[in-house]
Amino acid sequence: MDRISIRGGMPLNGTIPISGAKNSALKVLAAALLSDQTLTLENMPELADTRFMADLLRSLGVSVVWARDSGVATLHAADIASTIAPYDLVRKMRATFNVLGPLLARVGHATVSLPGGCAIGARPVDLHLKAFEAMGADIHIEAGYVKAAALRGLRGARIAFPFVSVGATEHAMLAAVLAQGETILENCAQEPEIADLAACLIAMGARIEGAGSPTIRIVGVTSLQPARHRVLADRIEAGTYAIAAAAACGDVLLAGANADHIGALINRLRAAGVEANVVNEGVRVRRVNGRLDAVDVDTQPFPGFPTDLQAQFMALMTLAKGRSRFKENIFENRYMHAPELTRLGADIAVHGSEAIVTGVDKLVGAPVMATDLRASVSLVVAGLAAEGETVVNRVYHLDRGFERLEAKLKACGAEVERLSG
Repeated sequence: MDRISIRGGMPLNGTIPISGAKNSALKVLAAALLSDQTLTLENMPELADTRFMADLLRSLGVSVVWARDSGVATLHAADIASTIAPYDLVRKMRATFNVLGPLLARVGHATVSLPGGCAIGARPVDLHLKAFEAMGADIHIEAGYVKAAALRGLRGARIAFPFVSVGATEHAMLAAVLAQGETILENCAQEPEIADLAACLIAMGARIEGAGSPTIRIVGVTSLQPARHRVLADRIEAGTYAIAAAAACGDVLLAGANADHIGALINRLRAAGVEANVVNEGVRVRRVNGRLDAVDVDTQPFPGFPTDLQAQFMALMTLAKGRSRFKENIFENRYMHAPELTRLGADIAVHGSEAIVTGVDKLVGAPVMATDLRASVSLVVAGLAAEGETVVNRVYHLDRGFERLEAKLKACGAEVERLSG
């Protein structure tokens, strides 16, 4: 099993190109099932998760031609060969569950395994299934599989989500574009990936208004057309490298990053004493010598501070002057990185959904264990700032969400090496 070795203390200086957003790429890949026409996706990140989704789509009959050197994937679901998404494929990550809605909308029935994925909380799919039921689908769960049918087609409906859910918002959108009549989604997630999925669907001929706001209106169409779409830049990757630059006392240009998508992080970085400026090419992050100031973080849905940057920012705050409070409001059980950070010398006390981080003078490298995607990269951030060598084990988590991580860090002066076996 691969590991990553990091020798800390080297400043990061240079340019890091930001890849396409994983969380958007997975959903626009699923959108290919909605049409018998070609969908071409640019800026497609090469990740374990996107490869998993491509494999699942192929098993359903989708032709996937992926030129990885250019980041262009061409998908053609001329015929749906299967409407069954088996456990062996869906268990690898949660986002593969999102083939259910498109299959249901286009073919009228689907059998999809309940999803697997990171162990950071229950994250049930109840809201997804209730949305489909509101659109007229019959849903049954048997032996770990969701069996859904709408043999006369889905119907438009008014769906009010009881709480904000990115996954349920996206999945309901995917199904509603081919439903008969109008669908109104209320209390929707407002993340940039929602608007990106809508832009892709609109390019395919869908009629969608309000994506990125709390209310989305969708008028169903009977068929979709060939389309080309460019996946937006990954705000979580951009935020992670911004934090890494701050941790390593660097000066890094995040090429292609959208400052509007990481505004909450930029505000926290500036409060801690880090320079973060919008430039023509993206966002430039610079930290001069001197101790950081401790700042508090409450995770919230967009445009609040992202839960997917909480672990990375905690790694940064371990070296800040004073005490910072973290409040995790999105997922339970998302402080699994805290014990690993303490192995490097961090002072972290976890109490339920809150964590108190008392800054220390230095971190010292040690072997650590990755527990999930974002936790694993927080250990990389800490390792860049620590004295000596940090070895991060179980880095297959990193491969799920970060494209060419070692190469990007090395290009900016980091001493990072992947160790096999």
